Amino acid sequence: MSRGGTTPTVGDQITTLLTAFTLTTAAREMVSRFVQAEQQSALPLLRDVLELEADARQERRTTRLRRASKLPPGKTFDTLDEGRLPPALVRRLHELAEGDVLEDATNVLAFGLPGVGKSHALCAVGHALIDRGHAVLFMPTYSLVQELLAAKRNLDLPRALRKLDHFAVLILDDVGYIQQSPEEAEILFTLLAERYERRSVFITSNLIFAQWDRIFRDQMATAAAIDRLVHHSVLLEFDVPSFRTEHAKRRGKATTRQAADPTP
Repeated sequence: MSRGGTTPTVGDQITTLLTAFTLTTAAREMVSRFVQAEQQSALPLLRDVLELEADARQERRTTRLRRASKLPPGKTFDTLDEGRLPPALVRRLHELAEGDVLEDATNVLAFGLPGVGKSHALCAVGHALIDRGHAVLFMPTYSLVQELLAAKRNLDLPRALRKLDHFAVLILDDVGYIQQSPEEAEILFTLLAERYERRSVFITSNLIFAQWDRIFRDQMATAAAIDRLVHHSVLLEFDVPSFRTEHAKRRGKATTRQAADPTP
């Protein structure tokens, strides 16, 4: 809808599309030139062609964003077993996928035991955000910390952190999964401090906050990191059984039934 709640004219739609393509001169002149040449009847066809171009550009951008994201391609909402998760949690995940939380750099913190679907769920949100045009990066926390440590040793840490700023969402998988050295903990804290109130961080962790002193080693640093993360945040608790454990149990029961039934 345009100003005043009226439907945009075909000419308005053409001008809007050309402006989005940053074709400023064409946006200013195209419609009026067609009108002056008494070719108004061609405007709907021109709009349709420009809409095809807009769709193609969006598809190419989405492809670039998905490739740069390093998200596992199979971990989407289509493959997420939502029936295993509480309905309220599923609704929250789909709300996050709308992207509104990115406006104030809200963080998302997903806690739960291994194998409960935390990573898959946040990856699914990440894929959905890419579909909406947002830049996302998925990294195992330990891998990203090692990359930043290498940049620090090469006196290139500020540039590496600026590069991460291109991503509206940084998904850090398995925070605290591997015990970190003081230097690694310092790098992780620096990253969280740099993104504070500017860009969103999505985190999965097997450790509740009370155990985060295992990550940062120092109570002051732990408190400061948690304070920055929870200031604008959504907390997700995956209080469900491990799907790996459930799968193993089902497989064990099937094996038992086969052993009890000697018929071929």
